[in-house]
Order: sequence, then structure tokens, then C-alpha cells
Amino acid sequence: MDMKTVTNASAAWWALAAHYEKIKDVHLRTLFSEDPGRAQRFSADGAGLFLDYSKNRITDETLRLLFALAESRGVTARRDAMFRGEKINNTERRAVLHVALRAPRDARIEVDGTNVVPDVHEVLDRMAGFAEQIRGGSWTGHTGKRIKTIVNIGIGGSYLGPEMAYRALRPYSDRGMSFRFVANVDGADFSEAVQGLDAAETLFIVSSKTFTTLETMTNAATARRWVVERLGTDAAVARHFVAVSTNEAGVRDFGIDTVNMFGFWDWVGGRYSMDGAIGLSTMVAIGPEHFRDMLAGFHAMDEHFRTAPAERNLPMLLGLLTVWYNNFFGAQTLGVMPYAAHLGRFPAYLQQLQMESNGKHVDLQGRPIGYQTGPVIWGEPGTDGQHSFYQLIHQGTKLIPCDLIGFLQPLSPIASQHDLLMANLFAQAEALAFGKTAREVAAGGVPEWQVPFRVFEGNRPTNLILADRLDPHTLGALVALYEHSVFTQGAIWDIDSFDQWGVELGKALALRIVPELDSRQDAALAHDSSTNALIDRYRRASQARGN
Repeated sequence: MDMKTVTNASAAWWALAAHYEKIKDVHLRTLFSEDPGRAQRFSADGAGLFLDYSKNRITDETLRLLFALAESRGVTARRDAMFRGEKINNTERRAVLHVALRAPRDARIEVDGTNVVPDVHEVLDRMAGFAEQIRGGSWTGHTGKRIKTIVNIGIGGSYLGPEMAYRALRPYSDRGMSFRFVANVDGADFSEAVQGLDAAETLFIVSSKTFTTLETMTNAATARRWVVERLGTDAAVARHFVAVSTNEAGVRDFGIDTVNMFGFWDWVGGRYSMDGAIGLSTMVAIGPEHFRDMLAGFHAMDEHFRTAPAERNLPMLLGLLTVWYNNFFGAQTLGVMPYAAHLGRFPAYLQQLQMESNGKHVDLQGRPIGYQTGPVIWGEPGTDGQHSFYQLIHQGTKLIPCDLIGFLQPLSPIASQHDLLMANLFAQAEALAFGKTAREVAAGGVPEWQVPFRVFEGNRPTNLILADRLDPHTLGALVALYEHSVFTQGAIWDIDSFDQWGVELGKALALRIVPELDSRQDAALAHDSSTNALIDRYRRASQARGN
């Protein structure tokens, strides 16, 4: 990176920059050959997760300097302020207390002098009671039929969290029920979600804090019409819809009994809310007991992050390593590759968590930043990605650090395939780190002219995260691991990781454009020439199809 562009850099930052110049060309082959105890020393565990970070381009000195950077940036002080309920979301003057959503009943976490934990557990208890009614069949639809399908309507964290968690924990779910998820305002998303469903056996969970979110309420209105048309009365709405919201009047006007409204608080951002009321569909799917196991996993990682020293602190280590590659090596992306089919939506979930949190261009004082902040997060489950984009990671010109995630015990009874899956996980980490030299390639009898094409440079860094099995407790710990890694990064970059003003402008412009798309409109357009032309083209297409 061009260090001349970095503003408000501390001495620790400059020390890391100087260290980077010394270490940037050192190969992992060298680091391992010169340090036989490296794998044992550069590993840590907490909350049921094991992290092997030895295959990173770091030395003991690198870690010492990264910890000094964290200290100079006040990471632990900011962490402690978060746990105390201080209003560290600067631009919205709010506390940041997703950790309260999974705190035990006897905990005390205050916001403005009030312990919020009892309120959290009141909502969790109401969720549990409702989930048991659905799962046990005592809650029936308008015609008296048992509910067999839950459709979760939300967007952002109200969608990505519940969908990811359901897919991850499907082996623990009630197999007699089906769960579907609607987020996209494209009508095709809703149409596909309700394809083949019986309205009399379907319950919609509408998740919107304000009950005004455009995409969510558009889909909710469509769902309401779908139910009423099929069951013949507005009275059916009360038995086929529940709400996760704080807008009691809006929920009531929609036709939902406010007894079936589950609330949350402004000190929890949407992308941090899957372990609260937003997780209602998850609780219905896996049951209250498993849901509380998941909360226990979250809390275990919270306590690990809060109390473990930096050199053993998994979220802090992940966060600092992300800073190391992002800001000193110039790596602009981070690959997350879970070697577990059930975690197929985990990278998408982390995209919002990371990029909505740390995609910021000014610091806490509102000053423009002269350095890179949040990296692009992407990934797919292994082994799928190995036959797709791993080519670029192995032999391309871009440095792409990767987190590889695996589980020692299979969820499937086909155990022999789990051996193959894990062999691929370990092999990819090894291949990315050490590669294959021209001499090694030639020794295998490869024609000389083909050798350059089959060389693997290696020196591609990975973190390897292992757990015993993918269960509710582990999922909670894994999500919290990344939540606190994101926190660590944001504290280093001196940004507000808990607002998301960047989502507003496009939404506001869309509301302005919606009426302009009416083909009967002939008022002059006042956008740029490109947008005007696109709107005109859409109008003409609407006229052609008779709209």
C-alpha cells in the first residue's frame, strides 16, 4: 500500500509498515522450515472452535506489532465500552448490544441505567411459547388446519440470518415442516416461495423493525392478498401472519394481532439480530431448546472475546490478520470457504456482516480516510469452489487470503465421504501455503515446456477453523467469532461499524423513480441523461405490453 496516503497513523502502524517491507517476500516454506514449532505456537481455541493460523505470512514479531497496533487503537477499551452498553454507534447515538441478546438470565447489561436482559428473555420466552404452539400443532390456521410451512419475509439481516441459520441447522429442524424465505422485491421471488403451498397451512413471519421497509412490506402486502384471495376473508390474516417489529400501530393496521408481535431494540443492528426475535423462524424450525444452545454458543464466544488475552483471542487474531493483509499486503478480498454443505449461505451472511459494517470512507470524527477499510467477502462451500475459482487463488496474480472452515464429525451417515471432504480441506490449505516448485514439477516427469504452467507459487495465506460438529452451539460461536472480528477491524480503522448510511441513497432515488416508470407519465425527467433514457426505454416497453 502507499503509506504516504495514510492519515492519523500511529507509531505502531508505521512500525508494521516497516516490518512489512522486511517480511513481504518471505515464503511460508521458509517460515515453516526455520520454525518446527510454528503450528503449535500459532494456534488457539475458544468456545469450541480451534484456529490454526500458522499458514499466515507472519512471525512472532508480526504478532507483537499487530497487538501493539490494537493497543494503540484502543481495541480492548472500545470492546469493554460495547459490553458496558455505552453508545459506541456514534452517528446514531446508540448502544451496540447484540451481546445482550444471548446473555444468561442472571446477567446485567445496562442501557441508560436500565438492565435490558430481563426484556430480552421476556421476548425469548414468548418466542418459545409461540414456537411450541406451531411445532405441537395447537396453533392452527383460519380453517383449523395445522401449519406446515413457514415463510419468512424480510430483507438484509432479517433474511440472511434466518435463511443461513435454517440451512446450517436443517438436521436439527422439524422435518415435518418446510421453511421458505422471501426478500427480493422481484415478484418472482415471492411466486417461487409460495409455489405449491396451501394457504390454509402456511404462516408468514413479517420481519421489519419499522414495518415500513419498502421491499419487506411490498412482499408482505402481496402475501396478504395471496392469503385473503385463497381463504376468502380478511379475518384469516390474524391466523396466518405474525410480526417481528416495534411498530405496534402498523402491525395492527395490517391485520396482525399485536399479541403475536415480537419486538427488538434500536441497540441491535439488523445484521446482528439473528439471535433475537428476527430468529423466530429459526426457533420454530429447530425448537426452543436448540435455539438456546445456539445462544449459549454466541455467549461463549462473547466471553472468550471479552476475557482472553490477545495472543489467544480468536476474534482479535482474525481481525488483526485481516488488517495485516488488507492494509499492508493490499489484499482487497477475503475468501470464506466452509467445507460443509449446510453452510452454503454462510459466506453470503458474512458479506452483509462485514461489508455493511466496515464499508466506510470516513473515521469517527467524519474525516476522509486515506487507507483501505473493509475487504470484499466472498466464497462458496468446498469442494464446489475447488472446481471453480480455486484456480485463480492458486495460480492467479491476486493475493486472496482465505478462511477455511471444517468439522471433525459428519452430520451425514455417509462417513466415508466426510473423510474425502476433510482430506480436501487439509490438502487445499497445504497446497495454498507451500505450492509446488518447478523442480518438483519436473521431477514428476512433466515435459519441460509444460513445467511453467504447472508450477504453484504457494505463499497463499489461510486460516483453518475447526469444530467438532456443526450443531447449534457451534453455529452461534462461529457467527460471534466473525461479529467480533469485524468489531476488531473497525476499531483499528477508527470507523463506526454499526451504522449503514450507504444503503439509503439508492432507496430514496428508487422511491422517486417508481411513479416515473408509469407509461402514462409524460412529465419531463430530471435525472442524468443515462437514467432518463433508461426510464424512457422502460416506459416504451410497458406501453408495448399494454401496461
